[in-house]
Amino acid sequence: QPQLVESGGGLGQAGGSLRLSCAAPGRTSTSFMMAWFRQAPGKEREFVAAIWLSTDYADSVKGRFTISRDNAKTTVYLQMNGLKPEDTGVYYCAAGRPTLATMRSQSAYSYWGQGTQVTVSS
Repeated sequence: QPQLVESGGGLGQAGGSLRLSCAAPGRTSTSFMMAWFRQAPGKEREFVAAIWLSTDYADSVKGRFTISRDNAKTTVYLQMNGLKPEDTGVYYCAAGRPTLATMRSQSAYSYWGQGTQVTVSS
C-alpha cells in the first residue's frame, strides 16, 4: 500500500508561485494515475490535476498550474504559478487507477496523502 507524503505548502501571494511535492514510494508514480485535489474551507474536495500517460487539469488552474513527475525520484510535483486567493485550501496527493470517465473523481483514487495547506493572500 503506497504511502504518499506531500510537502511544499505554505503562504503565497497573489500572482506568486509555490511548488508542491508528493513523495511516492517504489514505482507508485508510474504504476498509478497520480493526481492533486484540493479542499477549500467549507467546500468539497475538488480535482486539480492528474498525470499518467498524459496530463489533465481543472479549468480553474489550466495555464497556471503544471503537474509533472520525476520518475527517478518517485516524486510528483505541482508547480503553481499565478496564484489567486481562491487557490487557498488543503492540497492532497492521490494515487489510483481511474478510468477516463472517473479520473476527476476522488472516489476513483485509493491512496491519499495527509494534505498540505496552501494559503494565498491578496
